[in-house]
Amino acid sequence: MQAALAVMAAHTVLSAAAASAHHYLVFPKISPASSPVISFNSSFQGVALKANARPFLSISAATAPRPLTVVAATKKAVAVLTGNSKVEGVVTLTQEDDGPTTVNVRVTGLTPGKHGFHLHEYGDTTNGCMSTGAHFNPNGLTHGAPEDKVRHAGDLGNIIANAQGVAEEKIVDNQIPLSGPNSVVGRAFVVHELEDDLGKGGHELSLTTGNAGGRLACGVVGLTPL
Repeated sequence: MQAALAVMAAHTVLSAAAASAHHYLVFPKISPASSPVISFNSSFQGVALKANARPFLSISAATAPRPLTVVAATKKAVAVLTGNSKVEGVVTLTQEDDGPTTVNVRVTGLTPGKHGFHLHEYGDTTNGCMSTGAHFNPNGLTHGAPEDKVRHAGDLGNIIANAQGVAEEKIVDNQIPLSGPNSVVGRAFVVHELEDDLGKGGHELSLTTGNAGGRLACGVVGLTPL
């Protein structure tokens, strides 16, 4: 009987001791910071253990591509002038980089004297030279001389035919480029019957056509090899 009581007493002491002991399980806690921080609690002292978690891989920003550099070059174009008359000719245009355009003109079959010479808006010759439209005028200005500030871009003045009816001219102009939004490629040159009064003749057509009369010959501008 005494032995049984002793065993029961010992079991009670051990149970009480077990109840009074503190045990802790360790759980990681994730910090909300940008670099994850994991905290661990000691099962005996409650001291926080910190471990810094760093990304395994570091991805650098993509290198921006280098801008494409376009090297400007010499451009060349040509227009062959024909019409319902015996007037015919060739116009050659060249442009260095973004500089002015040089226009070399040779026209035959003209009456001696001055003849209006213009760049017209359209390269449409379905109805002869009449379907090439008005003077090329992207800025919406009135007709004038090539050297005037107020002029059509297509106002190139007059060419002068000699006694044999041949006109040869060299024109250098800044408003008829071979590239860009105001490119003249696909438009048409027109040789007129009369002298262009350069917008100063006082005629009702002076500020639109220079009162240069009918259209003798025309040709569409197209690019050509150098």
